[in-house]
Amino acid sequence: MLVTGSGSAYVPDMRIPFLKSAPTVAVIRLHGTIGAASRGAGLSDAALAPLLARAFRKGGPRAVALSINSPGGSPVQSSLIAARIRRLADRHKLPVHAFVEDVAASGGYWLATAADDIWADHSSVLGSIGVIAAGFGFSDLIARHGIERRVHTAGRSKSMLDPFRPESPEDVARLERLMQPMHDAFKTQVSARRGNRLAQGTDLFTGDVWTGAQAVEVGLADGIAHMEPKLRELYGDKVRLRHYGARKPFLRRLGMSADDLVDAVHDRVAWPGTGR
Repeated sequence: MLVTGSGSAYVPDMRIPFLKSAPTVAVIRLHGTIGAASRGAGLSDAALAPLLARAFRKGGPRAVALSINSPGGSPVQSSLIAARIRRLADRHKLPVHAFVEDVAASGGYWLATAADDIWADHSSVLGSIGVIAAGFGFSDLIARHGIERRVHTAGRSKSMLDPFRPESPEDVARLERLMQPMHDAFKTQVSARRGNRLAQGTDLFTGDVWTGAQAVEVGLADGIAHMEPKLRELYGDKVRLRHYGARKPFLRRLGMSADDLVDAVHDRVAWPGTGR
């Protein structure tokens, strides 16, 4: 009861007693390859930016969980996404947990290092901390068929690694000079985020991969755990999981893609109905 003043009548206190709500953890789905112009299930910093902002802010979550299933992709986009996750985690003062499903390799593992801890299944594949460039060479093929390759450049390095010309040692050296700083940046990220959890005396930066159990042994993961049981262990049985993921295009939600629609139209034109 509230007293309004000396000699005044009592006024009932109409405030509702505080009800403690169940803690919420935002779950962000990071599934697919990583690239600036990702389509379908792919991942890019520009596409994920609004989703990540909502996940860290909406509903006052106690933590954020990353559901990761990615073989990697662009090193730049991997770096941008991971850095954005860390900025949001620091701004909102929230712990971040990563849960690896089938694979967190190369850029996929870079995303996992944005978390404060990494959990995996026994048979998950983690690692591939390296950089790769691959292609084909057709110089012998076109020569065999009497085809002459003509390329004119302003700048002698403009036509580096032309697949229709023999590979030159100079081109290979230039490529290695590009790849080495990328590899160094990847190693720096892993070392900074995993710290003394990494096994000493083991070269983890060869591009090799490990199963979940092996990754725990070498310090690339913190333990074997699945998302829901682990989050209940950390935040209680009543924890609520709020899921966030890239929205699928309308046609894909209907079980179709734009390519399917184009094919259907093409078939309709190629095989028109006979009419009445």
